[in-house]
Amino acid sequence: MKRTYTFFLAGLLMSGLAALAQKPAPVGLGLYSFRNQFSKDVPGTMTQVKQMGFREVEVAGTYGLSAPDFRKILDQNGVKVISVGASFEDLDNNVPKILTEAKALGAKYVACFWIPHGGDAFTIYDADRAIDVFNTAGKLLADNGVTLCYHTHGYEFQTYKDATFFDYLAENLNPKYVNFEMDVFWVKAPGYDPVAILQKYPKRFLLMHLKDRKPGTPDSNTGHSDVESNVTLGQGDVGIAAILKQAKKSGVKYYFIEDESSRSVEQVPASVTFLEGLK
Repeated sequence: MKRTYTFFLAGLLMSGLAALAQKPAPVGLGLYSFRNQFSKDVPGTMTQVKQMGFREVEVAGTYGLSAPDFRKILDQNGVKVISVGASFEDLDNNVPKILTEAKALGAKYVACFWIPHGGDAFTIYDADRAIDVFNTAGKLLADNGVTLCYHTHGYEFQTYKDATFFDYLAENLNPKYVNFEMDVFWVKAPGYDPVAILQKYPKRFLLMHLKDRKPGTPDSNTGHSDVESNVTLGQGDVGIAAILKQAKKSGVKYYFIEDESSRSVEQVPASVTFLEGLK
């Protein structure tokens, strides 16, 4: 019995040392990657996030918990919120609500993932409305120590005059109050090169979603694509290694792996391994 107890204590010590020695992931995680798992088990899934090495995350929803209760689970796992998602509607009508959640979670960035528009076509009316809403909300957030970033989603790269709606947004959104989160998948999807966009707009992309695309996936400028086309970083056609080299030069501050596929729990650790192998 004594010998069994000794082995038990040794096992506990070894597992504790292993946890202490765990190497942090080189980037953060978009928790939306594990939305199906979080919807069933928030504490257990957050433990998985920690065990994968993630110490920084972007939050998109708190799965029925209040922001303070979600924060407790984050804190228990040593996970820090960098960015929190906010709807266009709340940016338009309820900035205090966004600020309350951001402060409760400890986030210093707010990201908007979608500009409402009819059907698949993005129009100048949609762009102008977004510019008005983002510039107004962005100033209110900035006055309270929070930075607003708009997450590109593909449809902004539809043609406008001799350029794109993204060019129009970048020209008219005040960089003092509004910048961007580049989702590299959603720059590649409409046929553009993330490296070239980073070079064209230095210091405008403060956040980045790292997401790779299965080779042969059809291009799309609608903001819609099969989530199962998300593959392990380095196995797709987006060019993650080259993007990361340019991103550092262009002023990206925080990176988050995002994998929307049904294989995310298996693919995300492999994506971490790929990033760890980059020089």
